[in-house]
Amino acid sequence: MAVGTSGTEISSINKKDFPKKGNKILKIIDILHEFYGDFDFIKEKWNEDYEGLLIKTKEEQKYKRCRLAKRTPKKEGYFTVFWKKDQNNNNVPYTNEDLGDELVIVVIDSYNSGLFIIPKEVAVNKRILSTRDSKGKMAMRFYPPWCTNLNKTAQSTQKWQLEYFRSYKIGN
Repeated sequence: MAVGTSGTEISSINKKDFPKKGNKILKIIDILHEFYGDFDFIKEKWNEDYEGLLIKTKEEQKYKRCRLAKRTPKKEGYFTVFWKKDQNNNNVPYTNEDLGDELVIVVIDSYNSGLFIIPKEVAVNKRILSTRDSKGKMAMRFYPPWCTNLNKTAQSTQKWQLEYFRSYKIGN
């Protein structure tokens, strides 16, 4: 599989050597480990504000592109980005070759948290990834089940997204 790995260095993670609190990626590491066990990861140099990681699970040996989605103050839902730089240093959406097997969006908010685990086929069908037939997306809003004050468009998006949502309680 030709997964785009234009980040910096590959690191390994298991429960006993989680990053210390000062490490910016600590927020999503624990949840990812709970769902996938031990994994190698590349911390992506782009999308750093959204804790962009490409992980390769030790057990399945599958790649997953991961992001933290952030709550926004004026609009319901959680926002994240997923893009890379092209040869001209322009931001462009990921393609299906870049993704790996899944797009994993982690949401952490006070006592509510969870993951949207979106298979590659769904990311293509929902036009998240760039293909010959679709421009793709570089950013998107996600709506976990506790988002209830939504307009019709957001409700429609939430409906398909919830099929791929897995709840996670902080402190598990």
